Amino acid sequence: MTTNTAALDIDREKGNFKYDVEYEFDAGVGLNEGVIDYICDVKGEDEWIRAFRKKALKTFQEKPLPTHWATKDLEVIDFDKIRYYLAQGSKPKRSWDDVPDDIKETFERLGIPEQERKFLAGVEAQFDSEAAYSNIKEAVGKQGVIFVGSTEGLMEHPEIFRKWFGKVIPTGDNKFSALNSAVFSGGSFIYVPPGVKVSHPLQAYFRINAESFGQFERTLIIADEGSEVTYMEGCTAPKFNTATLHSAVVELVALKGAKIEYITVQNWSSNVFNLVTKRAIAEEGATVKWIDCNIGSRLTMKYPGVILRGRKARGEVLSIALANDGQHQDTGAKMIHLADETTSNIISKSISVGEGRATYRGMVSIPKHLKGCKNNTECDALLINEHSRTDTYPAITVRGNHNSVQHEASVSKVSAEQIFYLMSRGLTEAEAMSLSVNGFVNELTRQFPMEYSVELKRLIDLEMEGSVG
Repeated sequence: MTTNTAALDIDREKGNFKYDVEYEFDAGVGLNEGVIDYICDVKGEDEWIRAFRKKALKTFQEKPLPTHWATKDLEVIDFDKIRYYLAQGSKPKRSWDDVPDDIKETFERLGIPEQERKFLAGVEAQFDSEAAYSNIKEAVGKQGVIFVGSTEGLMEHPEIFRKWFGKVIPTGDNKFSALNSAVFSGGSFIYVPPGVKVSHPLQAYFRINAESFGQFERTLIIADEGSEVTYMEGCTAPKFNTATLHSAVVELVALKGAKIEYITVQNWSSNVFNLVTKRAIAEEGATVKWIDCNIGSRLTMKYPGVILRGRKARGEVLSIALANDGQHQDTGAKMIHLADETTSNIISKSISVGEGRATYRGMVSIPKHLKGCKNNTECDALLINEHSRTDTYPAITVRGNHNSVQHEASVSKVSAEQIFYLMSRGLTEAEAMSLSVNGFVNELTRQFPMEYSVELKRLIDLEMEGSVG
């Protein structure tokens, strides 16, 4: 028996590199109103944005850290030692040739230009606080599709942007949404006009290069009536000895009959605290699908949600989380049913390796007055050895007699007999383990675009290779 694992040209340190960059704009260390003013001045923002940011800063300072879970992990973060804004320039380049050489080399090592040429309708590449490159294919632009950074969205399309900005996720939703609202920079703004179906994915790539840095991108995607769009994001950072903070806010709006698919494959280094708030609104007959893959980071707290606001709206969260030594993947989903005949589906797969910990934390709410609502929740966990840990905290609230809900959870260990059999057929222990884990998540990876499913398999191969012996 043979596998193609060995044939894969895997760069195990693909994201673990950095360049010494001369930043044109640097807000310094720590967070206060002076930092807010600096960011606003560099970006040339309107006064209402400055007021919005300062109000959010006050909310962040007043809110305590979450006390009900992951408290000890979060207490390690020293917000006074984080750098909140670093950029070589405040405006993205439209031509790849115009991107500064050190930044260009970073993204070329990560394969971004190649992916753009092969299968993307548009791409945005963010380096620390700002997008270094942003481009959309001419044919897609002619359809009226807008794909720019959040700064450009605010300034060039305020009539669309302001209507939904901060409406799906209010500033005071949690401490980290407030922090993002105070210092947000970068991220994507996408608007798809009525009836337009974007045939190829739009992609953003978020790269942290600087040490003791916080990246706070803000993404807003609006799919107008009957439109369809797929958005993909990738994330990497080099390994540092100090804490790095990533705290994004993502708001999705799917209007009547629209479809949004949002795909994330993150491969953060083990010093990154990944504290992200993601939520969508789905109007009548709309569909929102989150596909979320979490590998790396010291701590991830991320629970994509859908507010099913219109009749026959559908929400789906498909997630994979892999926690290795010293890592805690605290992930899950939220489904809020607010209209009749709405449907939600949550499928979560987690793998705990070494002394890694994976936690599923979900919430499903169906009020008493609704009829014909359906929810399916499946939480499957795989433990690689006796020291790994998994926890499941599903909170499902269903009232009334006219709705249906089903919940299924399983915990299993990699079978020693299975590994022995595979090794007897010529595989190494790492290859056998990788094959077992890939089989465990195969149902979900088939729903990833091919380029991302191949990358995910490579990442799993590397995690398993380092987990045995």
